[in-house]
Amino acid sequence: MICTGCVRRKNVQNTMMKNLLDSCGAALAFFSVGYALAFGGDSKGTTFIGNGNFFLIGMDNIGDYSTWLFQFAFAATAGTIVAGTIAERCQMNTYLLYSVFLTGFVYPVVAHWIWSKNGYLSYLLEEPLFGIGMIDLAGSGVVHVTGGLTAAIASKILGPRKGRFYDEQTGEILREAKSMPGHSKSLQMLGTFILWFSWFGFNAGSVVARPDDELKPRLVETAVINTALSAASSGVTALCVNLIITERRTGEAVYSLTYAMNGVISGLVAITGGCAIIEPWAAVIVGAVAGCNYLVGSNLLVRWRIDDAVDAIPVHLSNGIWGIVAVGLFASDRGICILLGITAAPHVGLFYAWSQGSSDASLLGCQVIGLIFIIVWVGFLMIPFFLVLSYTGHLRSDGLEEIVGLDISYSNSIQNMIGDSDQVNPEVIEAYNERNRQSRHKGSYGNVDVFDNTMMTSDSVDHVE
Repeated sequence: MICTGCVRRKNVQNTMMKNLLDSCGAALAFFSVGYALAFGGDSKGTTFIGNGNFFLIGMDNIGDYSTWLFQFAFAATAGTIVAGTIAERCQMNTYLLYSVFLTGFVYPVVAHWIWSKNGYLSYLLEEPLFGIGMIDLAGSGVVHVTGGLTAAIASKILGPRKGRFYDEQTGEILREAKSMPGHSKSLQMLGTFILWFSWFGFNAGSVVARPDDELKPRLVETAVINTALSAASSGVTALCVNLIITERRTGEAVYSLTYAMNGVISGLVAITGGCAIIEPWAAVIVGAVAGCNYLVGSNLLVRWRIDDAVDAIPVHLSNGIWGIVAVGLFASDRGICILLGITAAPHVGLFYAWSQGSSDASLLGCQVIGLIFIIVWVGFLMIPFFLVLSYTGHLRSDGLEEIVGLDISYSNSIQNMIGDSDQVNPEVIEAYNERNRQSRHKGSYGNVDVFDNTMMTSDSVDHVE
């Protein structure tokens, strides 16, 4: 719903289709190889990837299937982060390939390193890194840094939408980036509330299987409370800071619904890593920093001319990084003791260490090392992946297809376009139709003519009269 609300009418169906393909592709990839690489096998010691339970073979214990289902949801989430970022300009036939590759191989390896009992970064190891290991309870790094960095790589290689940063006629850089608002704030708000509600399941569900059953409810309720507080704090911070900045710059107070909604999601992303092991007061601080972090990231994207249709990169990548670092700063003695089922925490967050008269930064060091490994792994695989697709012409949609809209190009549908305002040159439509007629004459299966010569659309071809 967020992705759909953030795109223009001419790309609504295509955006929904790509989100659906994320779920379908992730389910098949995670069923066949993804889960096996992430959690499969009974290996002892430290391993790079899992080595068993391909196609769920050998998963005969009660609870194994429900574990797969829960983990599949995380894999699919990492995939959908990219859908909104590269909306309105990515080829359909490439998208399913990307989704399967990310959820079947790239993401599972990261999940194994950090969440598997055999992962070399995991706190579940008998002898974890620096005596504590990396703690990422629900995926600030595993899910959101992985998905957010993939989105950044894809968007940079794919390039911006036509007219976003460059003049369509001359190719010169625009003094100000052209605004391309989505067609429905209502759908964005619906998606935000659905995400916020569902996030309680992600965070609380991630800490259910803990060694001490008597204290398990404390972890769950802490995760739920912190999820609510961080989201609220981040949403309010993003709204108010943007209000102050715009009022100082323009003299006009602007209450931006978009910034508030993305601020809420930023707070959710940031608290995910340490949701059950930090105190509620710290969750408010984590959320406030996340809101500011989002505003900075969103403005930097425009300055660097990286086109992100839904601002997924500053929401997920920037605040996924912050969420992992926050664990190294705010993880409390009590939280870690309950998490590990012990009476004395070997290492705590840096701020707690300082309060105890120590400068122990072992946990923070583990968090930073884990982030570096995630960034290197994702970049090592996804940069060549998208470069090859771009070089072979299988990544970006054709220029005419992008102008008339991907709903028409791939679905032969103009229903969602009726109602927008901007007008466009009808010669573009005729050129698109003529090319399709020539393709059919050559024996290919081009799209049917979708407009006659009298029809008008926007320069994004959003309106039909």
